[in-house]
Amino acid sequence: MSSKFNKELKELVSDQVISSEIADKISQYYGQKEGTKPNKLFTIFGIFGALLIGAGIILMLAHNWDDFSRLTKTILAFVPLVIGQSIVGFSILKNKSRTWKEASGTFLFFAVGASISLVSQIYNISGDLGSFLKTWTILCLPLIYLLRSHAVTLLVILSGTYYVAEVGIWNYRNYSVPWWYFIFMLGIIPHYWLQIKNNISSNTTTIFNWIIPLSVTIGLGAFIRGNEELGFVMYVTLFGVFYNIGRLSIFKELRTLRNGFLIIGSLGTIILLMIFTFKWTWKEMYDTTMYQAQEFYVSLFLVGIAISTLGYIVVKKGVRSINLFQISFLIFWGLFFLLSGAEVIPMILTNILVFALGITAIKIGTDKFNFGILNYGLLIVSILIICRFFDTDMSFIIKGLLFVIVGAGFFLTNYMMLKKQQKNSNL
Repeated sequence: MSSKFNKELKELVSDQVISSEIADKISQYYGQKEGTKPNKLFTIFGIFGALLIGAGIILMLAHNWDDFSRLTKTILAFVPLVIGQSIVGFSILKNKSRTWKEASGTFLFFAVGASISLVSQIYNISGDLGSFLKTWTILCLPLIYLLRSHAVTLLVILSGTYYVAEVGIWNYRNYSVPWWYFIFMLGIIPHYWLQIKNNISSNTTTIFNWIIPLSVTIGLGAFIRGNEELGFVMYVTLFGVFYNIGRLSIFKELRTLRNGFLIIGSLGTIILLMIFTFKWTWKEMYDTTMYQAQEFYVSLFLVGIAISTLGYIVVKKGVRSINLFQISFLIFWGLFFLLSGAEVIPMILTNILVFALGITAIKIGTDKFNFGILNYGLLIVSILIICRFFDTDMSFIIKGLLFVIVGAGFFLTNYMMLKKQQKNSNL
């Protein structure tokens, strides 16, 4: 405990606010509580240490690998796996510290991958990188719950993302759909849920809040097969899912920068809708055969999740808590499936929608006294005006006036909110 805390306890005792016995009990309680907290820096160094040890073993073996017999190579291929399993078993049986579990889990994760690759190389077992990543991730997924390891969870997300990119994006001509990616992401959800439920403000949770939506954003591209126009629907809906998840009550107390779901959902929605403010994007967008495509069923699945999440928020918070960002995916569905053939009408309505989203962000920023959100809304409006600068026939005088108005808007809104914030702080 800090000397300042001890000094305050002594002052409370001297002023007869509490007795010396109570002060001793308070000191012992907080001393024990601090003693049970894991050393985060030590845990990080433990994980890096495990990585370096594993890398060192592999390098030493690789240097003399060709000189070993097949039997020796086979034995050596399983040595890292046996060592890793032994350390993990020791950590579980002895209920060792968080550092032990994180480091041993990290070591075993890479030991599994090394053993699989070495055995395949020794016995010339055929296979591709996608199947290797799938097998590796499946074998290591249970480690998350055996060790309750955040490091292994992160590694599973990364290996699953690598798998879905390898199978579904980089080798898309093989027409192999990486459905196992759904299993990997569903597998980490219970651990992630416990983390946000028990320690929502931790740095670990913040990392998960960003890495999970980023992984899913990458992975969704693997499920687009020849119907790119429906891919836009899939992604707009996915970003609607993210934004609504970020608006759940459990994330309410989080700072905006710690809420990756909210930021990625908002940015993704704006970027895609901004693309559709141009007329050329609506040409030949609609195709009657799209209802039979895989992308359409994935879109239906995503919109079902988005509507369910939105409905849950309405039940818990009421309709008035809903903002335009939360329902923009539904508006886009209407524009896409009902007005795609019209070209001009959906283009105009999308421009209005993006402008309204910018105003919504400005209002949210003003209500929360958040300069970041306020300027984000102003930036949306500014980019929309810049886009129209290049594809409209307005005179340069009118275009110049628009830029002046937007610039003045940036200054005035920030100035007014700063004055309002100073006024409230003086009350």
